[in-house]
Amino acid sequence: MSAASQPSAASTASTSSSASSASPELQPLFAVPFATTRLADCAALNTELESLFLARETDDWRNPVPTHRPQRELFESAFDLFAWREPCVARLRDFVFDAVGRVAAAAAGVPLQRFAGLRLHHHAWFHVTRRGGSFVAHNHPMASWSAVYCVRAGEAPADRPESGLLRFLDPRGGAGAFVDAANAALRSPWRVGAHDVRLEAGQLVVFPAYLVHEVTPFHGSDTRITVAANCWFA
Repeated sequence: MSAASQPSAASTASTSSSASSASPELQPLFAVPFATTRLADCAALNTELESLFLARETDDWRNPVPTHRPQRELFESAFDLFAWREPCVARLRDFVFDAVGRVAAAAAGVPLQRFAGLRLHHHAWFHVTRRGGSFVAHNHPMASWSAVYCVRAGEAPADRPESGLLRFLDPRGGAGAFVDAANAALRSPWRVGAHDVRLEAGQLVVFPAYLVHEVTPFHGSDTRITVAANCWFA
């Protein structure tokens, strides 16, 4: 065979339908359940929560065993927040627990009543973040579901669009190792890369606790205040 007649290592992609009588069925695989919801009429509640949290931004209420290197710009409370007796905390707790139960039931494809006989265990805490504060990438391996509620989103400087984002990292290791014209612009749910959420006051996100997430440095001149919870059922 002459060099001119040898097959090329690269060939033009064919759009002919002669090789198949039916289009391949495309379906998501290894999908990650992710939910977002909002608490209605939350302005007054958030004001109460903000005042309470700022008043307790002291060493007496600080997490005594942080799992990260403490930052002066970020305050993390102890993990017993939902045991507090204040009505504003109780209302938020009920909202978070209801949302987590609904998301878990929907993801499992079972009636919500199936969870009625289970005990929901939890840890919950608040963060107050000031300029320069962030939180390293992490997950929560000793829980099944996690949730983050936004009390105050904080200033979003126009020149720092990456400020204070809740960023979820793609759990498919190596998915972005090779990128070409055929996979560079995949649509959801097949897209590759991190998923950023700019939280708004009253917004709650619920996601599997195994999902690695982080908070990018906050560049606002005020405060960013959130509540986080980890839940597991028994």
